[in-house]
Formats: sequence, structure tokens, C-alpha cells
Amino acid sequence: MYHLVKKDFLLAKKYWFIMLIAAFVLPIFINIKVDFMPRGFLAFFLSTLFIQYLLFNSVSMIEYKYKGHALLCATPYTRRAMVRAKYLFILAIFVGCYISYCLLAIFIPTKIEMLSLSDVGVSILIVAVIFGIIIPVQYRFGYEKSKYIFMFIIFLFPFVFPMMIESMQAHQIGLQDLLPFSQIVQDFFLGILALLISWMSMGLSTRIYSKQNL
Repeated sequence: MYHLVKKDFLLAKKYWFIMLIAAFVLPIFINIKVDFMPRGFLAFFLSTLFIQYLLFNSVSMIEYKYKGHALLCATPYTRRAMVRAKYLFILAIFVGCYISYCLLAIFIPTKIEMLSLSDVGVSILIVAVIFGIIIPVQYRFGYEKSKYIFMFIIFLFPFVFPMMIESMQAHQIGLQDLLPFSQIVQDFFLGILALLISWMSMGLSTRIYSKQNL
């Protein structure tokens, strides 16, 4: 599994420097532009989503171009392991973005707000939902057919999502209203829900991929 995840990072190595810069620059830029909600969450979530999708899409493009899936199937790795590696790849990028954001919050506290546990929980839940859809759909229809749809959705998201948050704030709808439990229970529930969605998506992706004739 480690080597499959490492393979994805190696395929995207020419984008590392750009994504590293984006991980430090995007949160600051978003914080400057946003003034209607807690900026720490939005800056972290949107920058992480962009970086995850761009790296994931880059790896998918290279694998599609050089028939990477067909070549991998000739190796001892099972298709289940290949699917799990994709989800671990997304998780590894999320962790990397979180670490870079925390470094920004430590060294530039006047520009970047430290994330709460709820911010991290909501972020990873939304990421789990988005990639829980993207990965099985891409396995089903292939990179070429699905790339334009998801590219449109991902790049539209930063414009639609803040409007949704602003509307919820205007109607005084918050996480406490959706989950009327204590803060600890809410945070725990978000993590379990993200894990459940990822597990279901992984199972679906495995079933789809196991039936593909490469």
C-alpha cells in the first residue's frame, strides 16, 4: 500500500513545488478576501480542496495517458489495494495541507486563524463526500469522460459554497442546529460520518474497478 501511495506522489512530483506554494499562499489570499464568516475554516477548506483535486487530477491524467491502470494490473498488487491507495493519497494530501496551515497560523497569527476541531471535522467530511463521489465515478466512466464535469464543479465550488454559508448564517443555522449535541459528540460524529462515507465509496469503487476490463 505504501508503494502505491508513493507512486501517486512520484507521478505528481513536478507539481509539488507549485502546490507547496499554493498551500501557503491560498489561505492568506482567501483570508484577505473573506470577511463574512470565520475565515480559518474557509481558507483551510478551499485551499485544501483545490490542492487535493489538482494533484488527484494530475495523477489520473498521467495514468490515463500512459495506461497506468493496465500496467499496474500486471503487477502483484490487487485492484482493492490500488483503490485503497487512492483514498490514502487524498488523506495524505489533507494531512499535509493541515500541517502547512498550522505552520502559517503559528508564524503569521495576525493573518491566519488557528483551526478548531470542528473546522477540521467539517472540512474532512465535505472532502470525503466530494471525493467519495469523484473516485467511483471516475472508475466507472474513466478519466476522459469525467474530468470536465468535476473540473467545472470544483472550480465553481469556491463561489457557491461561501454563498451557502452566508445564507445559513443569515437564517441563523449552524452546526449546533443540525447536530444538537455537545461539542465533543459533534466532532466525533463528523469524523465517524466522514469515515463511513469513505468506506462506502471505497467499497463501491472496488466493485466497479474489479469489473473493468483493462
